[in-house]
Amino acid sequence: MSLLDNFKPFNFNEGVPYVSITNNGMTFNKSVIMKLEYPERVRLLIDEETKRIAVQTCTQDTPNAAVFYNREKKSNTLSVRWNGRDLLNTIQEITHWDLSKYGYRVDGVLLKEDQAMLFDLTHASELK
Repeated sequence: MSLLDNFKPFNFNEGVPYVSITNNGMTFNKSVIMKLEYPERVRLLIDEETKRIAVQTCTQDTPNAAVFYNREKKSNTLSVRWNGRDLLNTIQEITHWDLSKYGYRVDGVLLKEDQAMLFDLTHASELK
């Protein structure tokens, strides 16, 4: 038995998880995908009162499951983009953002027990 048996290597390639929200869509970076362990389906959860969103891994049988990461995709791009107008309108409505003028970046927090990534929209930073 080694003193290092319980240690796990740190992956420097993951980086900080975040979502970019612009007039063209919501883009989740590779760190979100990696930290959620490459989920094929997620649920998008919205708390309008606290202005937070979360993506939670789920199965395709889960109500409101959305396609997230496609393992079969041939592209080397490791990101997920949702560009539904209804989704963007909902985000604009709860945040009072004008996405036609500015985009925003929101860092995520991994909720390991819930298999989810949480994004607090009140802590968004404006994209330049």
